[in-house]
Amino acid sequence: MDPKPSLRSGRFTANRHNSSASSLLSKTLSDASTQSLSSILNNPHVSDASWAGWWSSSTAAVQIPEFAPPSANKTLGSEIARSDFTSYVSSISDHHSRFEDIGNHSNREEDAIDQHERAGEALVACLREVPALYFKEDFALEDGATFRAASSFSTVAENTVLQEKLSQYLDVVELHLVKEISLRSNSFFEAQGQLEDLNLKIVEGCSRIRELKDTIRLLDGDLVDSARQIQDLNLTRSNLLALQEKLRLILYVNQSLAALKLLVASGDCAGALDVTDDLKNFLDADQLTGLHCFRHIEDHVAAAIDSVNSILSAEFLRVSINDAGDKDMIILSKAKARIASPGNGEDNEVYLQQEDISSFNDRLLPLIIGLLRTAKLPTVLRIYRDTVTSDMKTVIKSVVAELLPVLLARPLDSDFKSGDRIVDADGGGSSLASKLRSLSSESFVQLLGTIFKIVQAHLLRAAEVKKAIEWIMSNLDGHYAADSVAAAIAHGAVTAEIASVVDGQSGSFSLSSQKNLIKASPATSSSNLSKNFRADVLRENTEAVFAACDAAHGRWAKLLGVRALLHPRLRLLDFLNIYNVSQEFVTATEKIGGRLGYSIRGTLQSQAKAFVDFQHESRMTKLKAVLDQETWVEVDVPVEFQAIVDSLFSLESDSDEDHSESSANSYNEMVSSSAEQPTSQSVDGITDNNIKTNNGKSSAHLISFRGVGYHMVNCGLILLKMLSEYIDMNTVLPSLSSEIIHRVLEMLKFFNTRACQLVLGAGAMQVSGLKSITSKHLALTSQVVSFVHAIIPEIRRILFLKVPETRKGLLLSEIERVSQDYKVHRGEIHTKLVQIMRERLLVHLRGLPQIIETWNRVDETDAQPSQFARSLTKEVGYLQRVLSRTLHEADVQEIFKEVTIIFDIQISDAFSHVDISTPQAKARLNHRASILENHHYYANDLRCLILQISIQIL
Repeated sequence: MDPKPSLRSGRFTANRHNSSASSLLSKTLSDASTQSLSSILNNPHVSDASWAGWWSSSTAAVQIPEFAPPSANKTLGSEIARSDFTSYVSSISDHHSRFEDIGNHSNREEDAIDQHERAGEALVACLREVPALYFKEDFALEDGATFRAASSFSTVAENTVLQEKLSQYLDVVELHLVKEISLRSNSFFEAQGQLEDLNLKIVEGCSRIRELKDTIRLLDGDLVDSARQIQDLNLTRSNLLALQEKLRLILYVNQSLAALKLLVASGDCAGALDVTDDLKNFLDADQLTGLHCFRHIEDHVAAAIDSVNSILSAEFLRVSINDAGDKDMIILSKAKARIASPGNGEDNEVYLQQEDISSFNDRLLPLIIGLLRTAKLPTVLRIYRDTVTSDMKTVIKSVVAELLPVLLARPLDSDFKSGDRIVDADGGGSSLASKLRSLSSESFVQLLGTIFKIVQAHLLRAAEVKKAIEWIMSNLDGHYAADSVAAAIAHGAVTAEIASVVDGQSGSFSLSSQKNLIKASPATSSSNLSKNFRADVLRENTEAVFAACDAAHGRWAKLLGVRALLHPRLRLLDFLNIYNVSQEFVTATEKIGGRLGYSIRGTLQSQAKAFVDFQHESRMTKLKAVLDQETWVEVDVPVEFQAIVDSLFSLESDSDEDHSESSANSYNEMVSSSAEQPTSQSVDGITDNNIKTNNGKSSAHLISFRGVGYHMVNCGLILLKMLSEYIDMNTVLPSLSSEIIHRVLEMLKFFNTRACQLVLGAGAMQVSGLKSITSKHLALTSQVVSFVHAIIPEIRRILFLKVPETRKGLLLSEIERVSQDYKVHRGEIHTKLVQIMRERLLVHLRGLPQIIETWNRVDETDAQPSQFARSLTKEVGYLQRVLSRTLHEADVQEIFKEVTIIFDIQISDAFSHVDISTPQAKARLNHRASILENHHYYANDLRCLILQISIQIL
C-alpha cells in the first residue's frame, strides 16, 4: 500500500479552478459519501485475482524468465510456424498477463481522472445554472431576508413559475450528484480493498507481538528475575540506611534545639551561636528539606540569634557605659568636699591602670567575637553611639543638679563692677538658667571643672572601648583568640553581605536560598567581604567616640551660652579662668575624639570676642572720662607701673614664647597688687590728680623706658595699664589677636586725638576747669606723647607674635600711621611752645620805639637794662627752666634753636624800623649789650642770643 496516494488518483479529482465549486457542494457531497462501501465488493469491472495481484504488485518480486535459444536444426528458408513459439509463450504467459493487468489498471486510473475532471466541469456548469443563494451554508427560508430574496414574485402565476424553477434546480443538483458518485465509485472500491489488506496485516502483526511477549516473559522468568530481585533488595537496603541517617539527623537536630533553648536561657552566647551555626549548615545543605517536623526550624534559629544578639548587646552596653557610675560618684563627692572646705586638696587625674585595661579588654573580647559572628557589631555600635551620647547628656545634667544647690549656698562673690550685674528676666526666679547665672565666676569654674573630670572619665572609657575594638579587629597577632576573631570576621562579613543582598531583593528568602544569593552577587570574594566588614566596624567605632565628644561639647556650649551676657562683664582674670578651663576641656576631648569640636570652639570664640568688645568699650569710656578730668599735672609713677614697662618691654634677649609668658605673669602680679592697693583715681570717681600708693610703698618721679625717663600724668599711666591689659588679652586669646590689635590702635588714636583737642585745642579749659594752657601743660603732654610713641614699636612686636602672616601687612601699615600721628602731635606741641615765645616777643617789641627815643637824649644816664630786656629775658629764662626740667635735652635744644631763629628775625626786623643813628643811641646800645652779656643769671643760650642781636644791630 502506498503511504501517500497519488495526486492523480480519484481521491484528489478537483483541479485548482474547480476548488471553489467543490467547496460549495461539500455539504451535499458529505451526505452522499455516507453510503455503505459494501457495494464496492460487487465491482463488475475487476476480478478478485487481478485486484489482489494489483494490490500485491508493489511488494512481489518479478522473476526474469530464462529464454531458451531457438532450435538449431531449422534450416534456413524453412517456414516458421506458431507452434515454434509455444514453449516461449507458455513461459511468459503469466508475466504477460500480469503486465496487461498493470496496464489496464493504469488506463482505468487515467479514465477516472478524466471523468473527475469532467465531473468538476459539470458541477461548475451546475453552479452556473442554479443561483448561488441556494448554496449558502446559512440558507434558511424562515429567515426573512432569505425568503424575500428567494420569492420576489407577488402574483400566483409568478409563484407557480418559481416553484417550477425550484423543482428544476433540484433535479439539476440531484443529477449531477449521481454523476459525481458514479464517477468516484472506482476509487471507493480501491480504498475498501486497501483497508481489508491493511486489516489482515494488522492482525498478523498483533499475533507476532503476542508471541514476542510470551518469549520475553519466559526469558524474564529464567534469566532476569533473580538479578532484578538482588537489585531491588540493594535499593531497599540503601533506602533503609538513608532513613536511618535521616532519623539520626532528626534526633540530633531535636537535641540541638533543646540545647539551644537552654544555652540562650543561661546566657551562654558562644555555645548558642555554635549550635545555630550547625543548624544553619544543615539548612544550607538542604538536609532538612521535606521534614514536616522541622518546617519552623528557620524561625527558631532566627529567634535564637535575635535573643543572643540582645544578650550580647545589653552586656556590651553595660560593660562599656554603666560601669563608669562609681567613678562619677567619687568625683562628685570630692567636688562637694572641696566646695565645702576650700583648699581640701587636689583631685587625682582620671586614668585607667594597665591591669584595668587588660581586664577590660578580656571582658570585651567574647562579646565582640559573638557580635562579629552574627554581623551585628556595626548595628550595636550605632546603638552604643546613641546610648553614650544620651548618657553624656544625662550625666552632665545630673552633675549640674547635684552641685548647683551646694554652690548656691556659698556667699556670693563680687565678680562685677558696680552696677554691672545682669538681672534675669524672670526676676531671679528658680529656673535652672537663672541659678546658673546667679553663680559667681569662681563657683561656675568649679562646676565646669567637675563636669570636665566626669566627662573626661566617660570619654576615656569610650576611648578604651574604641582601642579595645581596634585591637581585636587588627592587632591580635599571636593572641590565643586570633583564629577565633578571624573566623568571626569572615563569618560576619558573609552574613552581612547575605543580609544586604536579601534586603535588596523583593520578597522573603529562606536560609537555604541565601547561600545561592551570596554566590550570585558580584565582588563577593572572602577577602573583599572581610575587608569591607572590618572597615564598617572601625568606622562605626570611631563615630561612637566622636559622637560622645560632640554631645559633651554641645552641653558645655549650652552652659556657656546661659551666661553669655555675664561673661563679657567679668574681670579679666575671672573670664580667663572660665576661658582656660573651657580651652582645656576642648583640647582634652578633641584629643580623645580625634576631631575638632567646631561648635564649642565657635562658642568660645564668640564669647571671647564679646568679652574683648565689652572690655574695649568700657576702657574707652574710662579713658575718655580720665582724659576729660585730666588737669595735666605731673604725678609720681608707682612701682607697679614701672614693673609693667620692665616686664613687657624688657631689653633682654628672651624668646618670643618666654617673653609672652613673662608678660602674662607680670600682668597677673600687677593686677593682684593693684587689687590690694587700688589707686585713688578710677573710672567711678577721680579724687586726686596724683597717683599714689598706700602702705608706704615707694614711687618714682619718672617712668623709665630703655634708659630714658619720662614725666607722666595720670591719663598716661591709665593708658599704659590698659595697653598692658590688651597685651595680656592678646597672649591668652591668640585667636583674637587681629581684633585686639584693632582695638589697641583705636585706643591709641583716640588718646592722641583727644589729648590734642584738650591741650593744643585748649579743650581742657572747658572740661577740666583749667584757666589756661601753660608751657608746663604742653611739656607734660609732649612727654606722654613721646613715651607712647617710644613704646609703640614694642607693642607692635609683642602683639604680632600671635597674628597670622597673612594679616600682618595691613596691620603694620595701620600701626605705622598711628606712630606717625604721635610723632606729628609731638612736633605740633613743640611748634606751639615756639609760637608762645614768638607771641611774647612781639608783645615786648611794641615798646621798642619808646626805648630808642630815650637813647637819643643827651641827658640819659640810666645804666640798668630796660624793662623790655628784663621782661623778655625773664620769660625766656622761665621757659628754659620749665622745659629743661620736663623735656629731654635734645627736645629743649631743638625748641630753643627755633626760638633763637625767630628772635633773630623778629628783633632784627624791629631794629631796622627805628632810628639809632645818633652817637648817644649807638653808645647806649653797646653799653646795654655789654651789661646783658655780663649779667649773672642769664643762661648761655640767652647770652649767645643777646650777643648775636648786638652784633647785628652794630
